[in-house]
Amino acid sequence: MTRSYPVKDFQMPDPRPAPARPFGARTHPGLVREVNEDAVLARPHPGLWAVSDGMGGHAGGDFASRTVVETLDALPAWLGPAELMHAARDAVQEAHARIAAEAAARGGVTIGATVVILVLAGAHFLCLWAGDSRLYRLRAGALELLSLDHSVVGEMVEAGALTWEEAEHHPQANQITRAVGVGEVLEIDKRRGELRPGDRFLLCSDGLTRHLGPEELLRALRDVPPAEAAGRLVEQALAGGGSDNVSVIVVDA
Repeated sequence: MTRSYPVKDFQMPDPRPAPARPFGARTHPGLVREVNEDAVLARPHPGLWAVSDGMGGHAGGDFASRTVVETLDALPAWLGPAELMHAARDAVQEAHARIAAEAAARGGVTIGATVVILVLAGAHFLCLWAGDSRLYRLRAGALELLSLDHSVVGEMVEAGALTWEEAEHHPQANQITRAVGVGEVLEIDKRRGELRPGDRFLLCSDGLTRHLGPEELLRALRDVPPAEAAGRLVEQALAGGGSDNVSVIVVDA
């Protein structure tokens, strides 16, 4: 898929770009798996962050998450807010096609990746996601899950049959229903809203939430710079067993 950017929408970048938003990003293979199939992207200019969690075995999962992140990382830095939002969605669809083609070339094996993307522009945020990697927002001392898991248990929570705490320990907790590279058509969910002073965002793979509940996330996110908060979260996931790859990005709005 070839992306094009209309000439009429092009604007020369401001020679004095806005200060980068503070952030911290960490990824770790965990204490059980030999290969890290997660990938993270942090581009404070133009304001784009992403976490992708690969599936399909060592080579397959690593390829899938890396493809998602590399495709997003190829987006031009000069895109305006609206163009960046559309281009990020197009990039995920491009990664979907590339991963599906690689899976077919390997004999039809299943290769895929989750993705959660945060775009911050001006006084607004945009979240795009597919799968069960998550975006949380810490606002005025309260932690809110902004994304909704595309998973068997996520759908059960939405239907009121489970709580999130029960879902984490359900036998089907790892079964996702949507992934980049899997299926002919990829549906990408979107949520957008206004920023407020003091907002802090957490993007993470399920290797974090497998070991830390909402209260533990909240305590780790409060009262420290974002880089320190990201380090805290990974360390606590490892202390809890580190049974999966774990990736964390903390961004201050």
